[in-house]
Amino acid sequence: MKVILLQDVKGQGKKGELVNVSDGYAKNYLFPRSLAKEANAQLINDIKNKKEALDFRIAEERKAALDSKAKLESAVLVYTATGGADGRLYSAVTGKDIADKIKSELGLDIDKKKIAISDTIKTVGEYTVTVKLYPEIHVKLKLKVEG
Repeated sequence: MKVILLQDVKGQGKKGELVNVSDGYAKNYLFPRSLAKEANAQLINDIKNKKEALDFRIAEERKAALDSKAKLESAVLVYTATGGADGRLYSAVTGKDIADKIKSELGLDIDKKKIAISDTIKTVGEYTVTVKLYPEIHVKLKLKVEG
C-alpha cells in the first residue's frame, strides 16, 4: 500500500515522502497513530506541487546569492574607526559593523552571522573577511580599516 508520511518514521522515511508499506503495517500502526495517510491522486499532486515550489525557491535564493557574490568580489570596503596614534583601535571591528557598512555602501542586506572574521580586527590595515552567502557560495571580501 502506498502511503504519504505525515511525520518521520524510523525505518520508513521522512515527513512528506511517498513510501510503499504492507497493508497491515499501515492499517494497524501508521494510520491509528496519525503517522501517515493513504496516498491518493490529490495528495500525490500536492506533494509534487510543494516540491516544485521548494525547488523554485531554492533556485531563486541561489541566483540572488550569485548576484550578491558578483557585487562583493569587486568591492573594497573602507571602514573608518577611532583609534590611538600607534594604529590600534579603541574597539574591535565586528561582523555587525561590516554588515552595516555593506548595507550602506552596496545596498546588500547580509546577516552579521554570515560574516566570518578569522582574527579580531583591532589595528589599522587591510583584512580579508569571508562572507557566507549560501551553503556552497562563499566570497572573500577585502576590508581596509583606517584610523
